[in-house]
Amino acid sequence: MIKLKILFLCTGNSCRSQMAEGWARHLKSDIIDPYSAGIEVHGLNPYAVKVMAEAGVDISKQRSKNVKELSGIDFDHVITVCDNANESCPFFPGRVKRTHVGFDDPPRLAKDMKSEEDILNIYRRVRDEIRKFIEKMPDILPSNNSTEGIK
Repeated sequence: MIKLKILFLCTGNSCRSQMAEGWARHLKSDIIDPYSAGIEVHGLNPYAVKVMAEAGVDISKQRSKNVKELSGIDFDHVITVCDNANESCPFFPGRVKRTHVGFDDPPRLAKDMKSEEDILNIYRRVRDEIRKFIEKMPDILPSNNSTEGIK
């Protein structure tokens, strides 16, 4: 069986796209070959690593990558998981289908929080929303390019 090559694209490839890649590998590795990258490289977010580990998914070995590092891969789908990446998404040649699925930005939402538990709760909520999306894949993916949000 040929697996779908799916790229999860975010601004810095530190949190949401990393979680999506981790969930896809954990839940759908039989049908999806997942990748993640960013328009920029911000490093792996330690809170994302922590909340994914709580859910039994180890993303600590993943690394933050610039989308240019993956230029030789013929993706079936590119899924932008944040608005900035959707607006800045580079051109992908060939038959790739591009879809936007916006998730809240945990670092932005948690930046003024003092309690570690409150911060983790933000990351947990987004982690769980991403999991629900990944669980529906690939059926939820449109058959053509779509910049409309889906969830």
